Amino acid sequence: MTKFSVIIPLYNCEPFISELTERIRKNLSEISDNFEIIYVNDSSPGDDWNLVEGESKKDERIKGINLSRNFGQHYAISAGLQHAKGEWVYVMDGDLQDLPEEMVKLYNNTEGDYKIVLAQRKIRKDNLLKRASSRLFYRLFSYLTDIRLDSSVANFGIYHEKVIEYFLKMQDQVRYFPTMIQWVGFKKKYVPVEHGERAEGRSSYSYRSLFKLAFNNIIAFSSKPLRLTITLGMVISLTSFITGVYYLINYLLGNITQMGFTSLILSIWFLGGIVIMILGMLGVYIGKIFDKVKNRPMYIIENTINIE
Repeated sequence: MTKFSVIIPLYNCEPFISELTERIRKNLSEISDNFEIIYVNDSSPGDDWNLVEGESKKDERIKGINLSRNFGQHYAISAGLQHAKGEWVYVMDGDLQDLPEEMVKLYNNTEGDYKIVLAQRKIRKDNLLKRASSRLFYRLFSYLTDIRLDSSVANFGIYHEKVIEYFLKMQDQVRYFPTMIQWVGFKKKYVPVEHGERAEGRSSYSYRSLFKLAFNNIIAFSSKPLRLTITLGMVISLTSFITGVYYLINYLLGNITQMGFTSLILSIWFLGGIVIMILGMLGVYIGKIFDKVKNRPMYIIENTINIE
């Protein structure tokens, strides 16, 4: 049985692949030579796939999965995990910001029945705007999904095969690896690690794509926004009732002389609140049905290297 699998999604990682492969090989060999590195090319516009082919010819432990189009980082991770054979599985990014030198440290912390060991970046080597937006996203996400997430923790970590087994049983169409791993459970540990600077190029995530990722995942992993809509409807209804009492008293005191004004205000406020509340309740059920009826494949593999 393979001891370690390393899953690395690729998108515009051309400048890093050769160095990353060598550094992973060097560090994992300190523990065991029985490992595999699975690169998942998420339809990168660069020369990523050709470089993976070149590395695989030098070492059969280097494997590749080429997706038919760009599905997204977390779908690429899922594709890699589907083909991982290791007892322990690493997940890391391909831009050298997740340092291979920390891999031994992560494995050494699996003692004590820990099934998940997550890399906690002590100092993030990202710009101020990205760090601030990341903290805001994680706080909002944690509130709306009731799942506690830490902005210093991303994909980088080591996971026991049992964790990966249950992760793969989750057929969520919207994939977000950190949240899904938190949901699976098992005993976990956080280990402080160094975070590398991106040596070349820039992140493939624009702020627009990050916003889209955040919005899609909040909707996919929680019905709380819909429940908040119900609460909003109830608040509006209560406000309309109080306002209606106010206008009714003024009407009886003769302070309102315009005919039909009171009934119009009462109707608009009260019915508006009721409509929003009912739409919210319907939305909760429709949202659940919507999640179930979609049965598209999560990703499509065009071709592979060194994978049976």
